Amino acid sequence: MTIYTFGWHLEHSYAQLPKIFHERWAPVAVREPRMAVFNRPLAESLGLDVEVLDSEKGTAIFAGNQLPDGAEPLALAYAGHQYGHFTKLGDGRAILLGEHITPNGERFDIQLKGSGPTPFSRSGDGRAALGPMLREFIISEAMHALGIPTTRSLAVVTTGEMVFRQPKRLPGAVLTRVAASHIRVGTFEWAAARGDTDALQALADHTLRRHYPEFAHVETPYLALLEAVMERQAALVAKWLHVGFIHGVMNTDNMAISGETIDYGPCAFMDTYDSASVFSSIDHRGRYAYGNQPTIAQWNLARLAEALLPLLHPDKKQAVELANEAIHGFAATFKRHWLTGMRAKLGLFTDEIDDPTLIENLLEWMRQKSADFTNTFRALSAEKLTDDATLADPDFRVWHARWQARLGRQPQSLGAVVELMCAHNPAFIPRNHKVEEALEAATERGDLRVMQRLLSVLAKPYEKEHGHPEYSAPPAPSEHVYQTFCGT
Repeated sequence: MTIYTFGWHLEHSYAQLPKIFHERWAPVAVREPRMAVFNRPLAESLGLDVEVLDSEKGTAIFAGNQLPDGAEPLALAYAGHQYGHFTKLGDGRAILLGEHITPNGERFDIQLKGSGPTPFSRSGDGRAALGPMLREFIISEAMHALGIPTTRSLAVVTTGEMVFRQPKRLPGAVLTRVAASHIRVGTFEWAAARGDTDALQALADHTLRRHYPEFAHVETPYLALLEAVMERQAALVAKWLHVGFIHGVMNTDNMAISGETIDYGPCAFMDTYDSASVFSSIDHRGRYAYGNQPTIAQWNLARLAEALLPLLHPDKKQAVELANEAIHGFAATFKRHWLTGMRAKLGLFTDEIDDPTLIENLLEWMRQKSADFTNTFRALSAEKLTDDATLADPDFRVWHARWQARLGRQPQSLGAVVELMCAHNPAFIPRNHKVEEALEAATERGDLRVMQRLLSVLAKPYEKEHGHPEYSAPPAPSEHVYQTFCGT
C-alpha cells in the first residue's frame, strides 16, 4: 500500500502485548470510497492535516484503501458476556491502525470500523452499513458535546458496495473511531479464559501505564486498577442517567477500561421519563433498560474482578475477599456521582440528607405524568421557574414548594442557581425521531444536509439560542421511535 503522512504520528504499544491479544491484519480495500462526513474540529485537535485529509487522499485512508504513515494494522482479540452469556469474540469488522500521538502528547487509538473480515469475523462479512455508522457519528459527537466521556468519530466514508442485512441490501460504509484505547473488560476476560496469567499481568501493566499511571507503583496496583475502573464507570453511568441516555447493549465487551462510552449500537435517549425504557430490538427482557444500567455496570465490573483474581493475591480466598469488597462499594460510589449530578440539575450547591427523596419524588411525578425528561429539567432551569404551563399541576406544585424551600436554605442567588442548572440540563439531545430523520435522508436519498443541520445543533446542547425549536420538541405520536437496531 502507498504510505501517506498528513500529520499522523502512530505508535504501537498495544502491539507489544502477547500475541493472544491481537492478529496483524490489514483492512480490505473497497470499490468506490466517498467521504460522507469528516470531523474537521476533531482532526484539528489531533494535529492532523485537515485540508489534505478532507480530500480524496484522506478518503482513501478512512476507507482502508491506503494506510497512514507508520500504520501497523491489528485486529484485536477479546471476549465478552453478551446478555449474561460468555462468548469469545474479537474485532470481526474493525482494524486498529495504531495509536496516534497528538502534538501535546496525548495518545488515541485510530480504528477503522467496517473495514472487512478478520480472523475474528465468525463467518461475518466484516462490513458495516451506512446508517449505523452515521448513527455512531451523530451520537458519539453529541455525547462529547454533552461533556460525557466517549469515543469519537473522525470520518464516515461510503464504500460504493452494498451489504446484506436481512431483509435488506444497504449501502456500505467505514467509520474511523478515535478512542483513549480499545481495552475492554472483555479483553481481561479473554486472557483469564485462556488461563494465561503472564498475559493477564502484561495486559494489566499495560493498562496501568496507559490509563492509570498514578497507580502503577503502589503496593497493590491491580486492586487499585479495579477500584479506579470502578470509579470511572460509576461516574460514566451516572452521567448517562443525567441526560436520559440508554446504551442498549452493555455487554462486557462494550465496557471500556478507560471509562469512555464505546460501541454505539441500539442506543437511544429517552423522551418521556420511565426507568424501564428500552429501545433495543434485541433486549427483549429489558436487561439493559435505562434504570438497570448501574446494576449492569456493577455486574460487568464483577466479571473484571473475576478475571483479575490471579493478580489480586496469591491466595485465592483472599483475592476473592478483596474483589468482593471492591465491587460491593460500587453502589455507594455510583450514588455519590448520581446525587452530585442530580443536585446540579436542580440548582443545589449544598448537601442535605433529604435530597435523594426530593429528587426521587420529582422523577416519580415525571413518570406518572409521562413528562419529557429533558424538557422538564430545562423548564426548571428557566429564569422564571414557575411559569411553564406544562408544570402547572397540583402534585407538582407541592413538590415545587419543597424545592423552593430547599433552595432558600442555601446562600447562592437565583442567578447562580439558574446558571448551574443551565450548565447541567441540556436544551438539545439527539432525539430519536430527529436522528432517524437524518439517517433516512442520508441512506434513502443520499441527502446529508439533514444530518449536518442536526450535528450543528447538537454541538452546542446547552445553548437555547439556536432558533430551532423543532430540535427540542418531543416527537409527535407519529414520530415515536420504539426500536433501535444494533447494525451488525
